[in-house]
Amino acid sequence: MRVYLDNAATTPLDPEVFEAMKPFMLEDFGNPSSTHAHGRKVRAAIESARKKVAELLNCTPGEIIFTSGGTEADNTLLCNSISTYGIQHAISSPIEHHAVTHTLETLAKKGLVQLHHVQLDEKGHVDLIHLENLLQQHPKALVALMHANNEIGNLLDLEKVGELCAQYSAYFQSDTVQTMGHYRHDLKKLKVHGLTAAAHKFHGPKGVGFMYINKDKKIQQLIHGGAQERNMRGGTENVYGIIGLAKALEICYREMAEHENHIKKLKSHMIEKLRETIPGVSFNGDSANLEKSLYTVLNVSLPESEENDMLLFNLDLQGISASGGSACSSGASTGSHVLGALYPNSKRGAVRFSFSKNNTLAEIDFAVEKLADLCKVSV
Repeated sequence: MRVYLDNAATTPLDPEVFEAMKPFMLEDFGNPSSTHAHGRKVRAAIESARKKVAELLNCTPGEIIFTSGGTEADNTLLCNSISTYGIQHAISSPIEHHAVTHTLETLAKKGLVQLHHVQLDEKGHVDLIHLENLLQQHPKALVALMHANNEIGNLLDLEKVGELCAQYSAYFQSDTVQTMGHYRHDLKKLKVHGLTAAAHKFHGPKGVGFMYINKDKKIQQLIHGGAQERNMRGGTENVYGIIGLAKALEICYREMAEHENHIKKLKSHMIEKLRETIPGVSFNGDSANLEKSLYTVLNVSLPESEENDMLLFNLDLQGISASGGSACSSGASTGSHVLGALYPNSKRGAVRFSFSKNNTLAEIDFAVEKLADLCKVSV
């Protein structure tokens, strides 16, 4: 039996998405910038996909810019909001995705912005009182805070942060890569200037994503060389990727309630079984709190053991695919910067299990059984 519980890293492509993409791989191959019939047909399909995404998010099509994924979108919004508006201060947290932390650290090293970190509580949630203090000191700052942490799943109250940013005239950008397709985002109501997403996190294809850029806070382009994407991103579009992204998001919105209910049952079941079978187990961040964490992620903290360094490898040998943190740094020798920030002196093992609509209760039971065996606990 092989069980995939690393959906926060990537999700399997939905068969319905693949069927929507196929014609643009084999038949409708025209360049969307060409003015002849082949090109016009493909251009129309891209604009239809853009319109669909905009409808789902309740914004205008012109506010949706397709990218190669979340990392490019984060880089574009961060770098170009700062350069466009002459922003001198950036406020973020130490547990953002590296697409955000590394970008802001690089900009700070170059002297392009001063970086400030907001304090976190013991569970890893953003301290909104400290955030307001920072905004009082540095109005018109850039605020970059993710909707849900990719490792521990903690949720940010986008409405409250958006209100604070509006009060102090800050530019608010949020990485929504982990929550897009799992929660509804009403961009007419949210006071956010930029959002980012990646299709492969919600059963779409890899190599494509998008950024939302509020029409009242437009920024300069990052990639030059063409007039594609409303003059915001030069280069021929990833046509079938864009088609797949829109179809995947459409399916997510159509089936969201059903999938949320199913996945929450999986997560609750795993929490209960782990507590029953592994003495001393706990959960990192607020990932065991279904109201304050992303329902697709559970970050498990295991008792200290000499085997912890080999835990993920041994789980893999037992037929379970999981991770210890962000897949974007899975080849790095250093540990999770998120867990390091929250638990700097901890020697406990940690595993991030992340679920999708395709997982079953039987798979959860199998994973718990194997994990308990590795922790030398009889089930």
